Amino acid sequence: MPKARDFFTAEQQQQIVHAIKQAELKTSGEIRVHLEEKSGGDAYGRAVKLFSSLKMDKIELHNGVLIYLAVVDRQFAIIGDSGIHAKVRQEFWDSMKEAMVSHFRNEDFTGGLIAAITSAGEQLQQYFPRSSDDKNEMTDEISFKDA
Repeated sequence: MPKARDFFTAEQQQQIVHAIKQAELKTSGEIRVHLEEKSGGDAYGRAVKLFSSLKMDKIELHNGVLIYLAVVDRQFAIIGDSGIHAKVRQEFWDSMKEAMVSHFRNEDFTGGLIAAITSAGEQLQQYFPRSSDDKNEMTDEISFKDA
């Protein structure tokens, strides 16, 4: 059983973190990626709990996005805060999901995450453009929970 921390190589992790940094250059939105082995059967419910425990609900403009992967269960969820939900339509979330799924079908998990992160950054820019005094409220590093 693969450990969440070992699912991506060090180089792949750097590529994902770089994508987050690049996406956040365009927006005040905060994007995080969290991996763990198993979701407990409900990836969305688990992501909602993690959103709070990772303190993403404390972001000033409530414009955080969490991309959650349960690597053994092969499940994922994308969660956004209330500030985003107040401004975007379902297409925002669908485009991120489709960006991931199209790559995941080909076992390209790195590419799927990067496509979703890039999509999130481009779309968040429309509603939450980066200001000159913007500060990075969340780490750009991938967070993990191994069993």
